This record gives sequence, structure tokens and C-alpha cells, in this order.
Amino acid sequence: MARGGYTYIMTNKARGVLYVGVTADIAARAEQHRNGTGSVFCRKYGLTRLVLVEPHDDIMLAIAREKALKAWKREWKIRLVEESNPDWRDMTEIIL
Repeated sequence: MARGGYTYIMTNKARGVLYVGVTADIAARAEQHRNGTGSVFCRKYGLTRLVLVEPHDDIMLAIAREKALKAWKREWKIRLVEESNPDWRDMTEIIL
């Protein structure tokens, strides 16, 4: 049976540095980023704000979506975030 997953975007501020990631456990992963143990990139740029979460029924779909998002232009990613989260609020509390 396939296990689900999530694609997500982290940032440090509205329209700031963006990080696209994939995980099977979004709550744990968001907490890792907030604590500085999630990734070197996020720690380097202070990316602690979770601004986009996309659930997927299959982890392979989540991985494919992550790869697609990483290939997107920056403005496309910003538009995607602002369509669902126009205030760039931190969604960590919502998912915990």
C-alpha cells in the first residue's frame, strides 16, 4: 500500500527566500525546520515559516510535484503561495 506525502514551501518572510521540500510527516518536518535541524539551506537563510502545504495520496506523487515545483520560476512559486495564503502566514500551528 502506498504511503502519502506532502510538498511544502518554507520561507523567512513574505516574498523572501523560498525552499521547496517533500516529506511523509509534515508536522515533524516543519518542526525540524523551525528548530534548525531540517536542512542546511533552511538553517542558513532562517527559513522557519511554512507557507504552503500540498497533501498527496502517494509519496511518489509528492516527490514528482516537488521536482516540478523546483523547476518553476520564482514568480510562479510566489503566485502559488499567494493564491492559497495571500498574507504569507505561518501554517505550522494549523498542521500541528
